[in-house]
Amino acid sequence: LKSGLFVGVGFVGLGVVTALLTTNFNDPLKAISDIYHLQLNVFDMGWPAAAAVAYNTAVGALIIPICLGVNFLMLITKTTRTVNIDLWNYWHFAFTGALVAIVTDNVAFGIAAAIINEVIVLIVGDVTAPLVEKSLGLPGVSIPHGLAGAYAPIAYAVNWIIDRVPCLNRIDINVRTMQKKFGVFGEPILLGSIIGLLIGLLAGYGLLPATAADGSTTPSVLSIAVLMGAVMVLIPKMAALLMEGLMPVSDAASAFIQKRFQNRGKIYIGLDAAVGTGHPVTLTMALILVPVSIFLAFVLPGNKMVPLADLAVIPYMLVLVTPIVHENGFRGLLTGIVVLAVGFYIATDLSPLITSAAANVGFDMGGAAAISSICDGANPLTWIITRSADVLGPLGLGICAAAAVALAIWNRQRILKEAAQMHDVDAAAAKDAQ
Repeated sequence: LKSGLFVGVGFVGLGVVTALLTTNFNDPLKAISDIYHLQLNVFDMGWPAAAAVAYNTAVGALIIPICLGVNFLMLITKTTRTVNIDLWNYWHFAFTGALVAIVTDNVAFGIAAAIINEVIVLIVGDVTAPLVEKSLGLPGVSIPHGLAGAYAPIAYAVNWIIDRVPCLNRIDINVRTMQKKFGVFGEPILLGSIIGLLIGLLAGYGLLPATAADGSTTPSVLSIAVLMGAVMVLIPKMAALLMEGLMPVSDAASAFIQKRFQNRGKIYIGLDAAVGTGHPVTLTMALILVPVSIFLAFVLPGNKMVPLADLAVIPYMLVLVTPIVHENGFRGLLTGIVVLAVGFYIATDLSPLITSAAANVGFDMGGAAAISSICDGANPLTWIITRSADVLGPLGLGICAAAAVALAIWNRQRILKEAAQMHDVDAAAAKDAQ
């Protein structure tokens, strides 16, 4: 009962903060669009609001037991080594499922899409686990995170291309030492306030509130700065209430799975991407990419979303990028720019569906006409599954399912091969000992 109440209070709090964001930033962003002839009319509502929408749908209501069952089945069939105990972040799968349910008008198809998403992300967690262990110093840990995992293939592709380009393949920027230079300005409240200050200045606001001839009041640059700082601080706190409500379920599931699979060889424990956001390379690259993302939003032709609440998730997007590029700052930043540029177009394209999903569950959008997010609104895996189902219907979903099954079979072969090699090594060591 207490957990359920915490989840409910978290939903209410997220609605209040999202309304605060959209209500107070609608006019300045409209002013910026008018002054610079832009079409930035899609609000970045933030990942907690997206999670609230996902869990309030028919798919979200069933997602935790379904995903636990799929994970259990994959462990038994040896198509994964990851036990994903990060139950809260099952919302990423529910989000994909909710969008597919809308485009197909079929909840069963939405659930199938959520399962496809989970299977692919679990396999990504397996493949990247050795790199995560080395980079983060967390043995036995993988990151089957719906957001971070979606960008791992892009990081591999960018890394592969750079390896084959003369001169570029020799560039390596050490960003570890750059983190100290950001200091207090890397904290969310100051980062948000600075962004709010820039928005106010670009909108042509003054340092003090102004009263127009019709009696309307224009807010000041400073008030916009404080409001944005407040949003950056309050959204994580409201999300913490949601997570507090789900923790008892997560702990119980973790205890159950570890007890049942303790004698099945190497098993990775799947954790939230948050465990990697504090990495000095990841954090420094994220701080550099925050202003870059705002610049991209203004200059990319066709983009309609302005980044706001979800600027704080940029470190999560880079958690698996950092180990994949072997902590090379140049490659990481280049990957980040590609990821953000592609993400803005995806977020713009999916905004009608996300807005519809929010309206269907009665989520308070604070008067915003259209919403999206940098988080799963810009997720390439979510986009591929959703648009496949949208354009090709059941056939598109079937193609995605076939791809997920093929990856699972490939992963099983990889797991069995590694297990055989480990068995041979152990046998040789035992023979030498004798």
